[in-house]
Amino acid sequence: MMTIEEDQEEYNWREVQLPSQIPKPELERETGERRRGRDVVIAVDHGPNSKHAFDWALAHFCRLADTLHLVHAVSNVKNEDVYQATQILMDKLAVEAFQVKSVARIVEGDAGKVICKEAERLRPAAVIMGSRGRGLVQSVLQGSVGEYCIHHCKTAPIIIVPGKEAGELSAV
Repeated sequence: MMTIEEDQEEYNWREVQLPSQIPKPELERETGERRRGRDVVIAVDHGPNSKHAFDWALAHFCRLADTLHLVHAVSNVKNEDVYQATQILMDKLAVEAFQVKSVARIVEGDAGKVICKEAERLRPAAVIMGSRGRGLVQSVLQGSVGEYCIHHCKTAPIIIVPGKEAGELSAV
């Protein structure tokens, strides 16, 4: 676990070691033969809408040369049970995205603030996240991570609304 002091605010995070059995992309990333890859942040959690956004990003946004930064916000990075569950989730997602380079990170804090801090640190081409699909009144009364990121993130957030099949699927 690393702790970084930023603006007198603690910023705790842990890198997730992705499985070594994931085949490395065959794309030569360092040569000038292909277009330079982009960094893409995908906010993930254990819900079906997050999985739907991840699948959408792979199908419609990501290129072979891109690097996916999977970010999961938790309340406590020191909790081993949370770390193990998140590592299993990140492993599954990294295996699905085997054609592109994946980096996973668990960050402690409020989800909206964490996603915006990671976007500021990485300066990605986009921040992709799922939405619960709540109505306008509910999201105004209860707030939403996507709405927070739209107002505070310096990188363009892409909010993926749930499809009909997303509510029936689970990432775990």
